[in-house]
Amino acid sequence: MNAKVVLNQVVPDFELPATGGDNIRLASLRGKNVVIYFYPKDNTPGCTLEGQGFRDQHQAFATYDTVILGVSRDSVSSHEKFKAEQNFSFDLLSDADETLCKMFDVIKLKNMYGKEVMGIERSTFIIDGQGVLRQEWRKVKVEGHVAEVLEAIKGL
Repeated sequence: MNAKVVLNQVVPDFELPATGGDNIRLASLRGKNVVIYFYPKDNTPGCTLEGQGFRDQHQAFATYDTVILGVSRDSVSSHEKFKAEQNFSFDLLSDADETLCKMFDVIKLKNMYGKEVMGIERSTFIIDGQGVLRQEWRKVKVEGHVAEVLEAIKGL
């Protein structure tokens, strides 16, 4: 799967292991809006805050027939712990081999404690009920982000 996503075009189907012991496939979510947010790592301060924001607005997103999916390179078992600790009401997908990360082009050179490393750049994408990529945010700042995504969903 080498396809890259393009705004206003259909996102190629994908399937990844998720919390709850299932695989989640994009095609099975047709008819619903999908928010996919990529984050660097479970249980880190920014990623926890971002997840809590989506958790706290989960009902509002559900009102607009929207599924939220968090994605990082962490294992499903790490995701299960993170989800349970934070009481997330949505699934986290494990992209250990970076298939989805590469499709959405979110693996970037980052500076961590003075060292350059390849990692996930915090990014969020909205896919509409027809599977079309409608909006993207890259280099996301956590504060105020979830409210911005919710406003975009309301506008679909």
